[in-house]
Amino acid sequence: MLGCMRTTVRIDEHVLADAKAVAVRTGRTLTAVIEDALRESLARSRKSEPAQHDELPAHSARLQPGVDLDDSSALLDLMEEGRY
Repeated sequence: MLGCMRTTVRIDEHVLADAKAVAVRTGRTLTAVIEDALRESLARSRKSEPAQHDELPAHSARLQPGVDLDDSSALLDLMEEGRY
């Protein structure tokens, strides 16, 4: 698929169950249901934003030793441990 990326997100188990039920009921894939819901949410937030922000807020933290940004699984483990 052109323009698609694979990523990992954590979703509440009840929200995921609801999304799977919608997918089955409507004959769509889980990916399509999640993408549609995200698009709707983003569209609503754009309408309610008072002003457009061109840059992300600055964060002063630096990359910590031992963090490999190319290893998302290890990075998630570190974040869950509260080390970073």
